[in-house]
This record gives sequence, C-alpha cells and structure tokens, in this order.
Amino acid sequence: MVVGLIILGTITVGVETHVDRSLIASSNFLNSSLLGWQLMYILPVAIVTNNFFLSSLWIRTFASKTDKDLVIGTSIATVIVAMILTLVGSSGLLAAWTGAWPGDPPQEGSIAFFLLLGQLPAWVVGIILVMVVSLSTAAFDSLQSAMVSTGSNDIFRNRLDLWWIRLAVVVLIFPVAVVALRSPSVLQVYLISDLVSASSIPVLLIGLHDQCFWWRGFEVVVGGLGGLLSVFIFGTIYYRNAQDGANLMLLEQSLYVDDWSAFGAFVAAPVGGLLWGLGAFCLRLTIQWAQRKIQGGEGDALGRKAAPDPTATARRRSEYGGEDDREPVSDVTGSPSEGRFCLDHKKPEIELGA
Repeated sequence: MVVGLIILGTITVGVETHVDRSLIASSNFLNSSLLGWQLMYILPVAIVTNNFFLSSLWIRTFASKTDKDLVIGTSIATVIVAMILTLVGSSGLLAAWTGAWPGDPPQEGSIAFFLLLGQLPAWVVGIILVMVVSLSTAAFDSLQSAMVSTGSNDIFRNRLDLWWIRLAVVVLIFPVAVVALRSPSVLQVYLISDLVSASSIPVLLIGLHDQCFWWRGFEVVVGGLGGLLSVFIFGTIYYRNAQDGANLMLLEQSLYVDDWSAFGAFVAAPVGGLLWGLGAFCLRLTIQWAQRKIQGGEGDALGRKAAPDPTATARRRSEYGGEDDREPVSDVTGSPSEGRFCLDHKKPEIELGA
C-alpha cells in the first residue's frame, strides 16, 4: 500500500503540477541555513533515541528468528524508508515552487503536503486519503498491541488479566486524543519526548553493554533526570533567565528559531545525562565503600549480577493464578550469541525465535 501510494502520488504530481522556476531562487530553500546544519545533528539524535521507546519496534525486533534475519530485514527497511521519506519530504519544496504554499491567506508549513494534494484531481485525492487513513490505522494497531504487551508484561508482570489491560488501553486513548487535539503544536509534543529520550537513552545503552555490568539502574535514573536538568541549566545560562530556561525544556519556540537554543538543548541532554550518570556511579561507589568500612565485610559494587531465572515469570504466574488451569513450567535454555532458544516441554524440542 505504501508503494502504491508513492507511485500514484509521484506520477500525478509530476503530470498535474507545474513548477514555477522563478520561485526556486526566491524561496531560498536550496541555500544554506543555520537551522539546516543544526538539524543534521538534532534529527538523528532525536529519532534514534526516541525509537528505543517504541514498543512496536521491539516487538518486530524480537520476532526475528536470528540476528542475521534482523540485520537483513532492517537493512531492507532502511533503504525503502529512506526512499519514501525523500519523496514525501520533497513535497514541501514542490508545494512552494508550484505556488500551493503559503497560499492566500498564508498557511502553516506543516500542511504543505496537503496543499499540494489540493492541486491534484479529485479522484487521486480520494485514493490517497483512503491509503493514508489505512496506513494510520495500521500504525495505530501496532501501537495498541505494543501498549497492551508493555502493560501486561512490564508493568503488571502478567499478574493482571489481559482483558483488563486491553480495557485500560482503550480508556487511555481518550485523554491522548484530547491532548493531541488541544496541543498548540504536534511537533512540540514530539520534541518533548525526543528531549526526554535523548537524555535517558545514552546512559541506558551503557548498561546494555556486556562489559559494563557494573552499571546499575541508579545511574540510569539519575542520568536521565540529570539530562533534563542540564537542559534547564543550559537554557538559564543561554537566556540569562530561569523562566526561559524552563521553557526550553518544553521547547516552546520549537525548532524554527534563529539561534542555538534548540541545538544546545539536544547537546546538553545526552552529554549532561552521561555526566550525571557518571557522577551517580562515583557517588554509589563512595557510599558503598563507606558502608564496608563502617560495617565491615565485602561488597560487590563492581560485581556482575546473577542472570535472572528464565522460569521465574512462569513460577510467579503459577503462584498468583494457581496451578489448576496452567500447564507445567517449561525449561528454557538458549545461546544469546546465536539468538536462538530451545524450549523443552514434555520431551519434544521446539526452536523459538529470540
């Protein structure tokens, strides 16, 4: 459907629209700008770190049978998505060069794509709108499934009936829709979440590395909160005003400002988070060293924690849900390096994707 949308839109835009070459030079869109250079750093940091919080992405990641399949699938998707984003992103340029944007009266640049669609035949617009709604529904379905999975497994540890989780997700849809409708800018909502992820993900990635087993959750929490605090400190120093520094944490002026505020915020968030995390690590070591001196004994501040029991979740479910209606707990063994697990349940061996 995505390929059909791109092919149909590309052909009809090429046939039905006319580019006024005099508008190309006057628009200055092809000239270098401060914001353009800043976005070469801001967008990769914001998008990559924010994707770590997308449960729908992790669902597809864990559905891969092997690491090789994951790399192949990701590579193919990267090429396709890059092509699609290039074509869709160029619609803003075409809207300006065809005179569809800014229009009379002037319209927001965020709707340039739809202004360009207004120049196409009605039947083309109808087909594209149906495809867009279908794609949005598909994306919503993935997010909904991911929220149910996160709520059931991560929050309630599979102790609450799945139907209650689904009901909670349905109820949660309404306030989310209200926030989306009443928000002055959807881009601002995305930027706030990007800033939160940029401050917390770098310190989290340290703990995911096998050689950094000494990194604890305390450092991750302090680093994430410290990254946001670093944005406030940077904003206060940059604007020489604490109120403007607080507003920078919400990116009230969005990205379209002719200064270094937004760029500095996305630099302060990850760098500050790492520094705060390192400070929390040193503080934890100091406190544990002092406790050993006072209380005596040996500590494991830099020791590797034992791996969790793979059958612990099943045992907890048995404890809370009873044994009558549940099958016996299976023994799970695996090799993380190969990305494959073997399920030994009532003799037969079944290989499951990691």
